[in-house]
Formats: sequence, C-alpha cells, structure tokens
Amino acid sequence: MEQTSTVSADAGQRSVTSGRCNQWRSLTGFWLLGLCNNFAYVVMLSAAHDILKKQESENATASTTAMDFQGGNSSNSSRYDCNPVSTGAVLLADILPTLIIKLFAPFVIHKVPYGIRVLVCVTMAATSFLLVSFSSAVWMSILGVIFASISAGLGELSFLALTVFFTSNVLGGWSSGTGGAGVGGAFLYSGLTQAGLSPQITLLIMLVVPLVMLISYFFLLVPPPSLPQWRRMETGYAPVGSEERRQLIDGSEEEEQEKSTSGHVLFPLNVTENRTTGPLTFTEKLHVIKGLLKFVFPLALVYFAEYFINQGLMELLYFPNFFLSHAEQYRWYQTLYQVGVFVSRSSLCCVKIRKLWALSWLQVVNAVLLLFAVRYQFMPSVWLVFVIVIYEGLLGGAAYVNTFYFISEETEDRHREFAMAAASVGDSLGIAVAGLIAFPVHTYFCSL
Repeated sequence: MEQTSTVSADAGQRSVTSGRCNQWRSLTGFWLLGLCNNFAYVVMLSAAHDILKKQESENATASTTAMDFQGGNSSNSSRYDCNPVSTGAVLLADILPTLIIKLFAPFVIHKVPYGIRVLVCVTMAATSFLLVSFSSAVWMSILGVIFASISAGLGELSFLALTVFFTSNVLGGWSSGTGGAGVGGAFLYSGLTQAGLSPQITLLIMLVVPLVMLISYFFLLVPPPSLPQWRRMETGYAPVGSEERRQLIDGSEEEEQEKSTSGHVLFPLNVTENRTTGPLTFTEKLHVIKGLLKFVFPLALVYFAEYFINQGLMELLYFPNFFLSHAEQYRWYQTLYQVGVFVSRSSLCCVKIRKLWALSWLQVVNAVLLLFAVRYQFMPSVWLVFVIVIYEGLLGGAAYVNTFYFISEETEDRHREFAMAAASVGDSLGIAVAGLIAFPVHTYFCSL
C-alpha cells in the first residue's frame, strides 16, 4: 500500500511538473509569436524614410524629366527638409491590408485551421523582406510593405483568438512579444544601418524572423487537443469540459468572484440563451461586435493620435544642428517610441488600467502639442522630443494590452475567440485614419 502511494505521488508530481513546463513553453511561444508577427511591420515603418529616399535618388538618376515628386534631392527649400513623398505613404501600405483583413476575416476565418494561417503569415513576411530589399521602384517597395501588412494583420487576429485555447497568462506573453518586436525591430534596423550596413543587407538579415515564427508555433507551443490545427472543428471553440478550457474558465476563484460581483458582463445572457454549443451565428457575432464598441473606439483613438505623430509629424520634427542626421533622428524617434510600447505592453502582471478613455485623451493631447511644435518650432531640444515620444509609446502600449485583457475577462466563454479577433480592428482603424491625414499635413508644412 505504501509503495502504491509513493508511485501515485511521484506520478502526481511528474504531472504537475509537466503542466508547469507546458505553461512556460506556451508563454514563451506566444512571446515569440508576438515578436515575429509584428517585426516586419515595425521594420517597414522604421525603414520608411530610407525606402522613400532610396527610390527618390534612383528615380532622379534615371530621369531628370520625371515628375517633381520623383526628382531632386530629399532636401528642398522647406525648413522641414521634407521627403517628396510622406512616410504616411508607407504607413498606409502597411496598415490598409491589415485593416481590410481585420474587418472581414473574423466572420469567416474560423473555417481556416490555425496551422494553415501560420504558414500563410510566414510566407507573406519572408516575401515582404525580399521584395523591399531588392526593389528597384517605389511600387515594388510598397508591394513588399503590403505583404508585411497581410502577414501582421492575419497573424494578430489569429493569435489573439488562439489565446483562448490556453491559460490566461499567454495574453500577457503575446502583448509583451509585440512590444518586443517594436524595440527589437526598430533597434536592430537603426543599429545595423548606423553601423554601416545598407538597408538592403539589413532587411535580408531579418529573413530569420519568419523562420523563428514557424519554429515557435509548430515546435514550442503545446497545443490542446481542442485546437483546430489542420482541419476545421465544428465547435469553433474549446469544449467547456476540456482540461485546457477549464484552466482558462476557472483561472482563479478570486477573478471569477470579481467578475460576478462587478457587473461587468460584456454580452447579455439572453443573446445565447438557446444556443450553448456550435459556432456563432451571424446575428450573434453582430451582438458581440456591439458589445465591443466600448473597447474598440478608445483603442482606435489612441492609435490614431500616436500614428498621426509617428507618420505625420515625426519626419517634420527635424533639428538641423544636432549630431544625428535627419534620417537618423527619424529612426531613433521610432525606436524610442517602441521602447515605451514594450514597457507598457509588458506591464499587465503589475498594473491594470480600466479607464481606457483616459489613455485616449492623453494621447490626443500629445498629438496636439507636437502639431503646434512642428508649426511654431518652439521645442528647445531634440532630447525633449525623445522623452515625449517614449511617453507616447507608454500610453499606446498600455491601451493595447489593457483593452484585450478586459475583453478576455468580460466576454462570455463562447464568444471569446471571435471577440478577441474582431476587436483587433481597433488599432488598425485608428492607424489607417492617421495615415490618410498624414498626407495633407505633410503637404501643408512642406509648402511653408
């Protein structure tokens, strides 16, 4: 009897150890997936100034009769040392495909297993690096940026939805990884080009990133049996009775008690009172989207304000008497912004912010301040702009991670996978509007 008890205890200990190991593997896997998914997107924005400058120089050399926006040196008579084409052009190419995917894919993407989605993301990301690296015209560079956007958009909505099949801490890992992509991508691009490597060689080196995504998903994650890996599942979500789903639903008793007493239920029970299994109907999905609006609008406003700064104003915040060139200043604005994003997206284990609208309006204040700083040039030093840019990143990252945390907490179990995917449109919507507005702002200031 004693021997049987010892064997049973050993088996239990091995099970606990194995469970912890699987959790750490999944947490690490989601961190790397977040890193790889956003890497190409970040690099394309960091390289925006170089992409346009390179094409402009080649066009000017090839033909002196080209249109005005293609010829000449990037410096012009404007006091802002403008590129002929705004970096907002790269931003739009980087975000519009993502926005289209996030608007429509959540309604049909459940028919595509996750393994196939990941293969598409990896292929698109690798193609984007190759196209931009070897481009010989603006359209080819923009096409490469579009491929990066497709990869990032499909990956984000898929991996956010994927978190519902695992324990709740993987959402923090995913968010931290996306912030790490910002820091890693911007620092690596800025650092390698600052060290003397050409943008072309730098982009080719980054082909390792899609490979890491492939390894992270297929070899590092420990997928639950309920995950639709290679074939479509009829339920569309993890069965409530499965061990993995129980861990996610139960979590800790304190969190469940909080939810039941706080009254924060995102979707009323009568929406699905007669449907507790099977995929969501179109009507149910519309109800879910209606409940998500209170999260999507603040997130969209935050990202509108910060990308209006990043792609509409940053290239105009030029300090000519500084030891960094205009292109170098732009790269480091992007890099320091991503540092702020990484810190705040990794903060979920330390602080949670429910007042998302406060973050939105603080970001709007930043945008207005820097707009006036560009117009009237009252900023005394580039160092002050560096500090503001870090603060901007902190606000944006906090808005992102807290939005998806509270959606995950306040959404009914059966809606959670669709809700996480559908809400991802918020940041892309704000970024797209910012990209559109960046064009007239760029034209106005460069005409002064």
